[in-house]
Amino acid sequence: MKKTSIYLEHDLDVALAQRAAVVGMTKAEFIRTTLRAAVGGRSQPRLRAIGVGSGPGWISSDVDRALRETGFGTD
Repeated sequence: MKKTSIYLEHDLDVALAQRAAVVGMTKAEFIRTTLRAAVGGRSQPRLRAIGVGSGPGWISSDVDRALRETGFGTD
């Protein structure tokens, strides 16, 4: 890996740090991932929070019931 220095406006630096925290990356990792996507590499950063959440445990085993009970897809 090669070290490169760039100058950023303060607000951009803060925004990068905040966005990196939201997706669970370091700022440097987020910048590399974003630059890679901009030049045709990996299109999306890897999600690290898949499966995190709470709710009734039966939803994944009875999707039809969950949809019925929430009224999803009805007019």
